[in-house]
Amino acid sequence: MIKPSYLNKGDTIAIVSTARKISKEEITPAIKLLKSWGLKVVTGKTIALEDHQFAGTDAQRTADFQLMLDSKNIKAIWCARGGYGTVRIIDKLDFSSFLKNPIWIIGYSDITVLHSHIHNLGVQSLHATMPINVLKNTENSLISLKNVLFGEKESKNFDFSKHNWLGKSEGILVGGNLSILYSLLGSKSNIDIDGKILFIEDLDEYLYHIDRMMLALKRNGYFENLKGLIVGGMTQMHDNTIPFGKTAEDIILDNIREYDFPVCFNFPAGHLDDNTALILGSKVKLEVNENGTILTNSH
Repeated sequence: MIKPSYLNKGDTIAIVSTARKISKEEITPAIKLLKSWGLKVVTGKTIALEDHQFAGTDAQRTADFQLMLDSKNIKAIWCARGGYGTVRIIDKLDFSSFLKNPIWIIGYSDITVLHSHIHNLGVQSLHATMPINVLKNTENSLISLKNVLFGEKESKNFDFSKHNWLGKSEGILVGGNLSILYSLLGSKSNIDIDGKILFIEDLDEYLYHIDRMMLALKRNGYFENLKGLIVGGMTQMHDNTIPFGKTAEDIILDNIREYDFPVCFNFPAGHLDDNTALILGSKVKLEVNENGTILTNSH
């Protein structure tokens, strides 16, 4: 996997929206943060554009992202927010210039579309918080983003969960939002999961839908040769009037019972204030033991 160059002070980051609309005021805290890190900021035309719920039309969002992809001065693109809309433009984008000069693509949630597509092109990307969230993020979340962008190595340690499966493994880290991964099945943006470590998270879903999505991944062979599973925030789950009868954690475990790989829950990433940055496409070591979980990025 190709790793984009780390940033230096004086480099330029672009902020654009590939999905839902967002105002200039909403990204102001993120601009201040980046400038405090010594970086320059360029905002795309999609910031403050509106086409119903989207940050401009599909054509406008495509053109804005393409402009940043092709620019020789931009060192990273920080997607302003998620929502829905990235999949509507993914097949209209030309990544030929990007492949000659790979840069960091940053975001989570709906940005999983970009992460997965770029992974298939052989380039690493950064699953991390977005400008819309900066004021609510923990210090850890923001520092982890900064550390990755500037090439500071980190080892992530977090507490034990009763749902964990113990073990050690090593592999390429892939994944993102479960709903998006499910929606990409059968498309050219669907990731090759063989021999890798999968990260999943989700927000605002019904429990039966978590089961449906996990079954779909299973039927598509996602767990056949998986090296490990990292479960981030399963946030604000819903149930029907007649309860499904299981938690999101139970549902996930039910769908992988016959497999043998380490599994950790409650990883601080996803739709959480403490949204830890992860380099997708990087080789990681996962250790799940009686004391907790250690995730080491070899960079």
